[in-house]
Amino acid sequence: MTDSSNSTSSTKKSAFITGASKGIGLSVARALIADGYAVTITSRNATEIAQVAAELGAGARGVACDVKDPAAVQAEVDAHVQAFGGLDVLFVNAGVGHFGNIADLSIQEWQDVIDTNLSGAFYTVKAAIPALSQRGGYIFTLSSLAGKNPLPGGGAYNASKFGLNGLSEVMNLDLRDRGIKVTQIMPGSVATHFAGHTPDAEKDAWKIQPEDLAQLTVDLLHMPQRTLPSRVEVRPSRPPKK
Repeated sequence: MTDSSNSTSSTKKSAFITGASKGIGLSVARALIADGYAVTITSRNATEIAQVAAELGAGARGVACDVKDPAAVQAEVDAHVQAFGGLDVLFVNAGVGHFGNIADLSIQEWQDVIDTNLSGAFYTVKAAIPALSQRGGYIFTLSSLAGKNPLPGGGAYNASKFGLNGLSEVMNLDLRDRGIKVTQIMPGSVATHFAGHTPDAEKDAWKIQPEDLAQLTVDLLHMPQRTLPSRVEVRPSRPPKK
């Protein structure tokens, strides 16, 4: 685990964001920093996350952490609390995708997707519950419309997102008496690097942009405390005709 930190101990609001070296996680980090939060961002790639944290500047702490390792996740959440004095927002975003006919999908590919997208989400939430409980925090899980709509070749990915949706709904029931809100965000097509895609400004203009989901996250955080949009489905408003 590598820590690239621009932080000092503080009692300002803070957020812990997994899978944040690019795409949605990075956009959420930028939006929260602009909204006055200190952030910890994580990635499996130590070099990338150090560079991104440096670009974000003061108030950003970058750490290399694999969410498949529960001990590593717990250590980094604890280090975040130590660095920033507490935890207010957890954005569970780390995810991978391997796609292929179920007959051809390897056991290793299955395990990588389930262990990252589903078990990794559980490990991250489990590690953060004590700190979130102290401040009445907010958990966001980044799911997908693939969490309700099966697609050919999506055996592992669909299973992970169907599972994440179920986990998120149970978390909402189990944690609300601790003052913790839980929202599952379920986007459709997003212009990111997911599954080997390289975003193209022109070709991907019709898609949801990462900054759109970041704005949604900030808007949800500003909802009255008494109100909880527990599931938010997000789609491109005008997808191309098939």
